[in-house]
Amino acid sequence: MTCIDLCFATLTNGRSVGANEIPTLSLESFQQGILKSVAAGHRVSALFGALDPQSGTVQLYVVLADDRQNQLYMGRCQVEGECFPSLTPRCPQVHLFEREIAEQFGLKPIDHPWFKPVRYQRSQTGRDAWDRPADQPILPAVGDFFRVEGDEVHEVAVGPVHAGIIEPGHFRFQCHGERVFHLEIALGFQHRGVEEAMIGGPTGRSIHYAETLAGDTTIAHTTGYCQILEALAHCQKTARAQMLRGVALELERLANHVGDLGALANDVGFLPTSSYCGRIRGDLLNMTAVLCGSRFGRGLVRPGGVGFDIDQARAADLLRRLDAAERDTTVAIDLLWDTPSVMARFESTGPLPRQIAVELGIVGPAARASGLSCDIRNDQPSGIFRFVHLPVSTCDTGDVFARAFVRWLEIRQSIAFIREQLAAIPAGQSRMPLGSLSPNSVAVTLNEGWRGEVCHVAITDQQGRFARYKIVDSSFHNWTALAYVLRDQEISDFPLCNKSFNLSYCGHDL
Repeated sequence: MTCIDLCFATLTNGRSVGANEIPTLSLESFQQGILKSVAAGHRVSALFGALDPQSGTVQLYVVLADDRQNQLYMGRCQVEGECFPSLTPRCPQVHLFEREIAEQFGLKPIDHPWFKPVRYQRSQTGRDAWDRPADQPILPAVGDFFRVEGDEVHEVAVGPVHAGIIEPGHFRFQCHGERVFHLEIALGFQHRGVEEAMIGGPTGRSIHYAETLAGDTTIAHTTGYCQILEALAHCQKTARAQMLRGVALELERLANHVGDLGALANDVGFLPTSSYCGRIRGDLLNMTAVLCGSRFGRGLVRPGGVGFDIDQARAADLLRRLDAAERDTTVAIDLLWDTPSVMARFESTGPLPRQIAVELGIVGPAARASGLSCDIRNDQPSGIFRFVHLPVSTCDTGDVFARAFVRWLEIRQSIAFIREQLAAIPAGQSRMPLGSLSPNSVAVTLNEGWRGEVCHVAITDQQGRFARYKIVDSSFHNWTALAYVLRDQEISDFPLCNKSFNLSYCGHDL
């Protein structure tokens, strides 16, 4: 299927086009194009609204990813009135996107099967799709929850305040004894209004918003933001800068994957791996600090390249640290696979079937653990990954074990990638000057963060400022999968299933 069949514009990851190249379709053609695209195996990377400054009406935009052809498709339509027919019954991938549009712009998707707010933010148009009074407080997790009626069916509410150091989120279980019939997840406690704050940018604050969209995904989100600016300014990056960004991205993946495996071990009471991985994660975070002074990579990725360069002595230090971390990680993780009691808890717990992962649009390690061969570094590569092939790590059981084992495979690949890049650092500058941004233009960037796809979309106005800035963290796609895998599981399996996804609250809430 081609872009002609879909009536959408064809884009490339990290390249800008004029806004007038994005076709404006009728609402019916727009929705039919999405359905045809998804039926052809494409994914909905973003579906969002934007105010048309001339008419004051809302336009809907869609970004579709064709991973087999390494292409992106984008189209738009104008919505007349205050409602539109929901696509969710025919395309479950868009269910949260449609609810978000209702929340942000007051457009109601008619016949949406579970029409609720996403983050409880105020509409940019002043309209409210739920007809709330203007003075009514907008609070997360306030409203009707799905209920299962019947003898001995009971409800368990968890959060938003949790034990330990964890962000707020509310979980409502419908149970019969220990068996979970249904889990509903209510988020929004971390909503900061980042997308609205980006409008009118870039300003001095914009890059700091990008770095703190999801604190454990600093490199992936900041890379996406900087690639947006570089695409709109037609800035060429040096090979040295691209290499350093790639190394930082894989260090971020390493630290989080190792931390997650340790946390999974802790959730089944296996303290040796839990303790080891907690310390090793710190070692890996310290490697990022060697690069830029920040354990989370803040200050490293900058428009035009990187904010910190590297010399041979520092590269040699990183390689020594990497060798030690690899030895320790191998010992700690092998303990998991060799311990029958751990495997008994991991295997067959929280399965996510492949077809459900496809229908929900799941991304990242969670999708690969269900047998989907999807990885932005291969499918829609940018930066250093246009020149380096990384095998896609998959498993086919879709359970906690699969989500853990895919992480282990990716740890080994990331270590090999970092070692290869640091052994042959390209010569040249680490940063190039950034010119002014093109006016009336659109740019889309996709990157494979450690949780999965990170999508940034920017639309500029006549002055080259952001008229709309859309961000989709991988957690926005994947929270629904966590609710699904708890069906027919024991409620005591929730911490283990939750950690096997380890999704971001603030990345979802923005």
